[in-house]
Amino acid sequence: MPTRLKVVVTRRLPEPVETRLRELFDVTLNMTDAPMDAEALSEAIATADVLVPTVTDEIDGKLLARAGERLKLIANYGAGFDHIDVETARGRGILVTNTPGVLTDDTADMTMTLILAVPRRIMEGAALIQSGDWAGWSPTALMGRRVTGKRLGILGMGRIGQAVARRARAFGMQIHYHNRRRLHADAEAALEATYWDSLDQMLARMDVVSVNCPHTPATYHLLNARRLKLLKPTAYIVNTARGEIVDENALTRMLVRGELAGAGLDVFEHEPAVNPKLMAQKNVVLLPHMGSATEEGRIEMGEKVIINIKTFADGHRPPDQVLPSML
Repeated sequence: MPTRLKVVVTRRLPEPVETRLRELFDVTLNMTDAPMDAEALSEAIATADVLVPTVTDEIDGKLLARAGERLKLIANYGAGFDHIDVETARGRGILVTNTPGVLTDDTADMTMTLILAVPRRIMEGAALIQSGDWAGWSPTALMGRRVTGKRLGILGMGRIGQAVARRARAFGMQIHYHNRRRLHADAEAALEATYWDSLDQMLARMDVVSVNCPHTPATYHLLNARRLKLLKPTAYIVNTARGEIVDENALTRMLVRGELAGAGLDVFEHEPAVNPKLMAQKNVVLLPHMGSATEEGRIEMGEKVIINIKTFADGHRPPDQVLPSML
């Protein structure tokens, strides 16, 4: 019987995924679901043929320097790979894969949820009910703003950005976008989307800005203090991508000063830490990085991981290999 690949999984995964991994490979699971510390990660990459990390694992150059000769594949459980030093991994002959595509609808649903929840003050209303202080309906109580007819500026028009655009169009929003590459004319026409090659010009005109681009060195603090100040004081910002894309301190200062109408954030710059001043604001909706948290999505992520590992084990190129052009 051929030797099975030694696979180390850094966090608890859905039961069907863990069971299938055990059926196919020699797997070490993390039954506590606590993030591995540096020592445990060092041991894992020193002994494994395949490492299955998540966004909570920092796979940097220092850690990769400790990788054993056996490690040939990092099969990331997640679409984002900014926590992995892909260039160093490639230099050491280690392939990196991710799980794109399967989280598109879940993340777009969460984005649309925040686009609706923040202007309509959903969390404030829910908190009032929970407090027991609601005195009944009032013509002027908890008035928010409608999204119909408002301009939505999407930063990053990949799979998720386009899925957000389709949902927002159904709510009567006007779609605008900034992207590294302009969409094909047919795709742009189908979304009735207006392209802006200047991010600054787009930001100054939008009612809602949705961040849907990946975190790369080029997008770190893409929405910095200068660009955030371009937004109208009546504008809202929603981020379900990565916290590092937005200067969180600058955003918090503007919200505290009333220079923005509100924000909906599912991700944060220094997760799991969140700026206490941000948490104190009533005009924000803050969620614990749960954009992809559906049973279906998380299982499909695991299935992608398995396909990538199995394809690699069979001597073929994994279908979801992270390439230099993606960095």
